[in-house]
Amino acid sequence: MRLSQFFGGRGRRLRAASLALGPLLATGAALAAGNYEFLAAPQTDLNRVFRLDKATGEIGACQYGLKEGTAIGVTLCYPPGEGAKAGTFSEYALVASRHTGEGGVFRVDLRSGMMSICFVLNESSVVCTPQAK
Repeated sequence: MRLSQFFGGRGRRLRAASLALGPLLATGAALAAGNYEFLAAPQTDLNRVFRLDKATGEIGACQYGLKEGTAIGVTLCYPPGEGAKAGTFSEYALVASRHTGEGGVFRVDLRSGMMSICFVLNESSVVCTPQAK
């Protein structure tokens, strides 16, 4: 059964409306798709990657871990903890220092110039220092 037979004369209008809305919906999806930034910790013997929500500043991290008895291993992820949870809506970015022994990264607010240092604390969660200028 064709759409026009099912809806009568409304099928053509529904098709036209869906064709008109399609590009708008695709644009919204494309805008939402670029909301995260990822950055590896500068520490050269650490396989940790930080994930930042660029709009809220929320930051988490994941790394590879060995699991006894398996050849593949596991992905270990650390949720946002103190200071690393979603904050004021702004425009955030991650910056790594050039210090090869540094396991954390800087979270910067591109609008205010405020920054904090974020790192994994006690292998349980990502924490960030209070923001400062």
